[in-house]
Amino acid sequence: MSPDGESRAACAARDAADPLAPLRDQFVLPDGVVYLDGNSLGPLPRATADHVRDLIEHEWGNGLIRSWNTAGWMDAPQRVGDMIATLIGAAAGEVIVADSTSVNLFKVLTAALGYVRGVDARRRVVVSDIGNFPSDLYIASGVAEAAGFELRAVRRVDIESSLDETVAVLLLTQVDYRTGALHDLAGVTAKAHRHGVLTVWDLAHSAGAIDLDLAAADADFAVGCGYKYLNGGPGAPAFVWVNRRLVDSVDQPLHGWIGHADPFAFSSAYSAAGGIAGFQCGTPAVLSLAALECGVATVVAAAPFGGMAALRAKSIRLSELFLRLVAPVCDGFGLEVISPADPRLRGSQVSLTHPTRGYEIVQALIDRGVIGDFRAPDVLRFGFTPLYTREVDVWDAVEHLRVVLHDELWRDSRWAERGAVT
Repeated sequence: MSPDGESRAACAARDAADPLAPLRDQFVLPDGVVYLDGNSLGPLPRATADHVRDLIEHEWGNGLIRSWNTAGWMDAPQRVGDMIATLIGAAAGEVIVADSTSVNLFKVLTAALGYVRGVDARRRVVVSDIGNFPSDLYIASGVAEAAGFELRAVRRVDIESSLDETVAVLLLTQVDYRTGALHDLAGVTAKAHRHGVLTVWDLAHSAGAIDLDLAAADADFAVGCGYKYLNGGPGAPAFVWVNRRLVDSVDQPLHGWIGHADPFAFSSAYSAAGGIAGFQCGTPAVLSLAALECGVATVVAAAPFGGMAALRAKSIRLSELFLRLVAPVCDGFGLEVISPADPRLRGSQVSLTHPTRGYEIVQALIDRGVIGDFRAPDVLRFGFTPLYTREVDVWDAVEHLRVVLHDELWRDSRWAERGAVT
């Protein structure tokens, strides 16, 4: 029993009564493993292997090129996009699956800056968080430089005060990949709009974990990946959404044949397809789309149980349990929680730091079957994906951490010599 009176038996009892518990059966989860890294790569859905195998052996093997039509390959980007739309507060026909998150960010940011240049040439600045995911900042820097704009990366606390009549676009990742800190998407969007600023949101750590409503927030552009909470597999295609009031007034720069209004006319002149279909570029990655479709289906399966709101409520319960259990275990070992204490300000992860031995602690946990991850220089990340994570998993993870800190690392004289134990 933990110091606050919590017991593993109580956790197991709540798991047994959890209406979302059947959703765990959708996944292949190895015995003896507590998987707390779905915020980096979702686990394998049970349906994926058979679905992809059938596509390879029958649709491709027997159907050959006919399957572009007969098996719905050509429609997959829109079909899977419509499934994702139900998870992020978008309408059917507003989301397309294509390319990677970085490529889609390049598309929407370029489109946004081109639009702003046409309506208000005074606005020459892109504002982002200096702690934003590096790839987003790399893309933003390149796009801004090529378009003659300035990228201004500021501290998180200075974002709102940085918005004025010189700013064209605010680019943010909703959930901070290091700390799990959560932006109020609707609130920040509204403040940006009051200054005439367009918003571009990266939902990589949000889609499938946070109950989102892009339409109600009146956001402008959003991108996100398919391999984290959407369980689409390593390197799964990403998605892109554009507000319907903008989608036919902007031009994305990658004029590939699949984004053409009539791709099979093979015209030498480009004419973009209307709506979100114009944000496609090259030929759809059919095998990866098939795996992603299975992954997204595991999240859509929560709809009869309360959908994203129920998943979000459970993820909060799991992370709150972790925080209660982990505090006394970490006491005296130099580990600190850097995620927001208020669950309304936190995504589906909790992050700890240790100044010198974070990597060793994470590796020791992995050796014991508890899979979280480490981000340099000092961050230990633990994701709590409600589709398959149970309270007993949280309990067991903290117990393994206790053993690592109190037994395994205690025996290492360097641990005490560095002053980590008081």
